[in-house]
Amino acid sequence: MLSGLLPPWAGCAEVRGEEAVVLFPEEADVVARARAGRRREFGTARLCARRALGALGLPASPLPRGPRGAPVWPEGVVGSITHCDGYRAAAVARDRDAVALGVDAEPDAPLSARALEAVASGEERRRLVEHRRCRPDVSWDRLLFSAKESVYKVWSPLVGRWLGFEDAEVRFDPPGEGSRGTFHATIPAAPTGIPLPRRLSGHWLSRDGLLVTAIAVCPPPPDRMERTP
Repeated sequence: MLSGLLPPWAGCAEVRGEEAVVLFPEEADVVARARAGRRREFGTARLCARRALGALGLPASPLPRGPRGAPVWPEGVVGSITHCDGYRAAAVARDRDAVALGVDAEPDAPLSARALEAVASGEERRRLVEHRRCRPDVSWDRLLFSAKESVYKVWSPLVGRWLGFEDAEVRFDPPGEGSRGTFHATIPAAPTGIPLPRRLSGHWLSRDGLLVTAIAVCPPPPDRMERTP
């Protein structure tokens, strides 16, 4: 599912269910006191990350957890991990191709009214109603949640501070008949001096009871003023 949402230079891997995994000691320490189910989830997600790294020709290496909970990737690599009930996935890229990746997977099921109020602005909720009329087969509120999760996953490693649901405004392109679409996120408060534009674009997919979103932030083009004539 992810390979259809990201550029070809991204390495992707996904697993349905769980697989037996032997963790590196640095990884095992992260979940040493966790429940068995959490340890299996963590291990299978790390397995996806190793396979994604392998798709780029890179060796498996420990992926400990950083201060904000995201994996600490090998030098020269950016990536993102996601997991929901019955699905684990990871995407990685060399930092020459991307400055950040964000992926998220969610069950294709509606949010509660309380959760939707926390996730969506009034204008976003109005647009969701319009999309639902066109495509009632997609849980647009959950898709909005997933898109904002992908936004956060590209924001956090670059900015290093919290981004609330209310800090990003997401618009989906008018829904067509297929299972794949695009969305755009605006972050009005994005600080200057980071390689993250105020407007991000991503793709989404609805398939087999899942909603998956993905964003790849590419390096900015060289300043024309710095090019040799």
